[in-house]
Amino acid sequence: MVADLAAHNPFALLTLIVAPALLTNATSLLALSTSNRFLRAGERMRALAAELEKELTAEEAKWRLTHVTRIENQAMLLLDALRAAYVSLGSFVSASLISIVGAGLASQELRPGAEIAMGIGLTLGFIGAGGIVWASVNLFRATQLSLMNISEEANIVRARAAQRHR
Repeated sequence: MVADLAAHNPFALLTLIVAPALLTNATSLLALSTSNRFLRAGERMRALAAELEKELTAEEAKWRLTHVTRIENQAMLLLDALRAAYVSLGSFVSASLISIVGAGLASQELRPGAEIAMGIGLTLGFIGAGGIVWASVNLFRATQLSLMNISEEANIVRARAAQRHR
């Protein structure tokens, strides 16, 4: 079967080999970068907690508490994204393994085992793809919260600079 596939379309065999490896690698990188972002959110939370221990004006304390809330929400989004990336990673690895088993069953013409393996492999592949989409949505939402904090901090820096140069 695989030999027939390669004879009719050499790119099909390449796709069977490369696609699961690329999806697994991409998902691993997504999980790693999301873990790093989660850790940085924790570091920023600790820095804000330390700043809140200092003597601050009511306005300074208020915007820091607003940032604390956003960072907490960001961390929850990042955790959801990380969870989705791990589900995707497990799904892609499982789909690859089941596809290999299915290919072996198909080469021995063992029915309905080959069809069942194909169905399970496709289902796991779709779960993996859905997980990447969900992780990406959560990462985008977490980035929006970061941008809100950065914009507010930039405005504060500009206001302080303008006060110093008066």
